[in-house]
Amino acid sequence: MQALHFGAGNIGRGFIGALLYQAGYHTTFVDVNSEIVDLINDRQAYRVVLADQTQEELLVKNVSAINSMSQPEELEEAIVKADIITTAVGPSILPIIAKALVKGLRKRIESNRSPLNIIACENLIGGSSLLKMHVYEQLAPDEKEEFDQSFAFPDAAVDRIVPNQTNEDKLLVTVEPYYEWVVDRSAIIGETPDIKGITYVDDLTPYIERKLFTVNTGHAVAAYIGYQKGFPTIDEALQDETVKRLVESALNETGMVLIGKYRFDKAEHQAYIHKILARFENPYITDEVTRVGRAPMRKLSENDRLIAPAKQYQELYGNSPASLAKAIAAALTYDVKEDEEAMAIQQLIQQKGLDQAIEEITGLNRSSELAKRILAEVEKLV
Repeated sequence: MQALHFGAGNIGRGFIGALLYQAGYHTTFVDVNSEIVDLINDRQAYRVVLADQTQEELLVKNVSAINSMSQPEELEEAIVKADIITTAVGPSILPIIAKALVKGLRKRIESNRSPLNIIACENLIGGSSLLKMHVYEQLAPDEKEEFDQSFAFPDAAVDRIVPNQTNEDKLLVTVEPYYEWVVDRSAIIGETPDIKGITYVDDLTPYIERKLFTVNTGHAVAAYIGYQKGFPTIDEALQDETVKRLVESALNETGMVLIGKYRFDKAEHQAYIHKILARFENPYITDEVTRVGRAPMRKLSENDRLIAPAKQYQELYGNSPASLAKAIAAALTYDVKEDEEAMAIQQLIQQKGLDQAIEEITGLNRSSELAKRILAEVEKLV
């Protein structure tokens, strides 16, 4: 079986590529990094090491690579022959690979009509749908109908922490033991790919939001509260009982939202929260609070990890969430000088006042109970 994977970075090799190998695929990586491409082709294998006390190692074999810049014809041929296509390139690169996909899929239509699933494993909601949009905007109406008969773009939710690393072996990747790869079964075309490690579900939304409101929210709360208290890394911040209690309390609040909306089992979700906290505390993964907290303007937007669950909590239960409000306040006072968005927030507060800035950044009406509570929490900090 042939898998084609766009993105030979740490996530591509350490997460998706490793699972494809374990499922019996020969994986061809597509990348523009000529050094990585050449190393993969020379060795035809690489190592993945777990970031825990076991340091368990997996040798991933049956791999090759294509340089998308210098080998466009080889890439087209690989698309023609692929049994599955996956990506881990970052949202901004999806429009670029869409151009290569269109050329290869057009060629495939001529000689290979077997169903093909194209799954974007990106850290955003609806990654495969976004990739499909970029592909289809290049097609004529009759081509779209033809593509619909052979190709599908099932959305996915992916979760695995790959710590910042510099290894002497350029192909070696260290990854956390935990991972989650959830795929929308209802969008699959043809036979469902038999890949151990993928969880297929009929409705992806609850799982996407569970990850966003637990992993992303928890990480952000730990970063902003940890920064406020002077801790350099997430694992160090969570060694402080005050920080840990607040993070856990915030995740209990987001958990109430998720349980209220999607009827997750309360005990199972509590176990999920504890598993996420244990991941953040992993001493083998050093993650700086300034990396996790960067771009606070985006993280404070109304549909993101802090404001969205806080608003929904208010709507569901009629009162504002205390711990999330404290975390949002900490994010609003996050003042890392090297972070452009952090500095933009501080400038906006100085220019327009705190209540107006909160309204513009979060989308909350300044007269709402939640906005007032956040304002009061910020005033305690400044």
